[in-house]
Amino acid sequence: MSELVLQTKQVNKYFHDPVKMQVLKDISFSLSRGDFVSLTGRSGCGKSTLLYILSTMDTEFEGELLIDQHSTRNTNEKYLAQVRNEKIGFVFQFHYLLAEFTVLENVMLPGLKLNKYPEAEVESRAMERLKMLDIYDLATKKATRLSGGEKQRVAIARALINDPLIVMGDEPTGNLDKKNGQIVFDLFKKMSEEFKQTLLIVTHDLAFAKSTHRIIEMEDGKIISD
Repeated sequence: MSELVLQTKQVNKYFHDPVKMQVLKDISFSLSRGDFVSLTGRSGCGKSTLLYILSTMDTEFEGELLIDQHSTRNTNEKYLAQVRNEKIGFVFQFHYLLAEFTVLENVMLPGLKLNKYPEAEVESRAMERLKMLDIYDLATKKATRLSGGEKQRVAIARALINDPLIVMGDEPTGNLDKKNGQIVFDLFKKMSEEFKQTLLIVTHDLAFAKSTHRIIEMEDGKIISD
């Protein structure tokens, strides 16, 4: 049996300002180890709202979210913060690197925050991730001196530092040209197929989506195909 990493059961979400409006309707799906899945749909269909719930940042919803087969229901913020830091890696459209830090320091940050390993081991793990993404030679460079594609690869290395169960991406190639977008896609594919990393990527790029293992398409707050 495949190893379940994330599961939603009949998730519904409402906004209440100024009137009650349902924005997610009966969202149920699961992701297993090594899945490379794209989440698509027009702007306003609920993708970002769903990602916010899946990342445990929004707990105001009906239904159930399980991460690593544990329910996030009735848990406190301290527990959810630990889940986010230990089990989820994030890659956004904008890299959010700290300009005054080197590449290595940026990648190490979530590892130091987790406080699971000594600093020397966090540094060693960070260098391993940089080697894996073929940017080992950038370790001592300041983030400001990198190209857009390099910055996004550093952001991916940072997302991997704590060996997350799942990496969630919000338009991670949306700010890149075609060549660098392809490099990032190839890295994701390698992470999934060689390292059995689970990936859920929100994207408007249909070519990107069609090359992933699975497409979950949303419309008007519902999953219309999977």
